[in-house]
Amino acid sequence: MARELRPGQRKYSPGSIAADAVLVGWFIFSLFPLVWMVLLSLKSRSEQISTYFAFTPTLENFGTVLSDEGTRLTSVNFTEALLTSVINCVGAVIVSLVIGIPAAYAAGRWKYRGSNDVMFTILSFRFAPELMVIVPLFIIYNQLGIFDTNVGMIWVLQLVTMPLIVWILRSYFQDMPAELEQAALLDGYSRKRAFLMVALPLVRPGIAASALLAFIFAWNNYVFPLILTGSRHTPVTVAVTRFLGGGGQAYYNLTAAAALIAALPPLLVALSIQRYLVRGLSFGAVKS
Repeated sequence: MARELRPGQRKYSPGSIAADAVLVGWFIFSLFPLVWMVLLSLKSRSEQISTYFAFTPTLENFGTVLSDEGTRLTSVNFTEALLTSVINCVGAVIVSLVIGIPAAYAAGRWKYRGSNDVMFTILSFRFAPELMVIVPLFIIYNQLGIFDTNVGMIWVLQLVTMPLIVWILRSYFQDMPAELEQAALLDGYSRKRAFLMVALPLVRPGIAASALLAFIFAWNNYVFPLILTGSRHTPVTVAVTRFLGGGGQAYYNLTAAAALIAALPPLLVALSIQRYLVRGLSFGAVKS
C-alpha cells in the first residue's frame, strides 16, 4: 500500500529526478552567458581573452566606461548615451500610454464592423521586421530634419511600444465587469469621468506591467537607433557595441562592463514596481 504524502512532501521517481536534472541543466545553461559577462567585466585588458576562471578581479573597467578614456576609445560619451536612452524610452512609453490607454479601452468595450481588423493592423506594426521599414524611415527622417534627434527616436519607438500597450491593456478592459461603469453612469458620471474614476484605477497594475514591458522593449531596441541616430544622440544599445572596435581593437572587458551598466536602468525600474508587475501579469489571466 502506498504511503500517503503529507502537505509539502513530494514523491520521487526516476522520471521526476531526470526532469529536475534537465531543468537544472537548462537553468545553468541559460545563466552561464550572464555569469561569463560578469566575470569578463572584472578582467583586466591583458586577461580579457583568457577563458580561465583564475584571474585578478578589478572594477576599473566600469570607471573606464564612464570616464573620458572610454569616450576617447569609442568617440561616444557613455553617460550621455545612458541619459539619451532614458529620455527616448520614457518619452516613448509616456506617449504610448496617453494614446494607447484610451485606444485599448475603446477596443475592449466597443465592437464594430472592422474592429478586429483595426486591432490586427496595430499588432502588425509589432510583428513587421524592423529592416523592412528602416530604409523609408531613414529617407523620411532626413527630409524632415529629425535624423539623430530625441524627437525622432521617440516617434519611431512608438512602433515598438504602442502595439504592446494596446494589446495588453485591451484584455484587462475586456475582463473588467462593464456593470461597474454602468453603475457610475447611473450615478450621474459622464463616460469620460467613469473611465477616469472607475475603469482606470482598476487596471493600474496592468498599466504598470505593460509600461515596464514597453520600456524594456524600447530600451533593448538596436536597429532603429543604429540607423536613425548619429554621433549626437547615440543611445546606450549602440554605444555598448562601440567598445568592440574602438581604436581598431576589441575591448571585450569594457564591452561587458558597459552592457552590465546598460542593464541597470530597466532592472531598477522592474524592482521598483515589482508588486504592481506581479499583479499586472496575473490580473485578467482567467476569464470569468
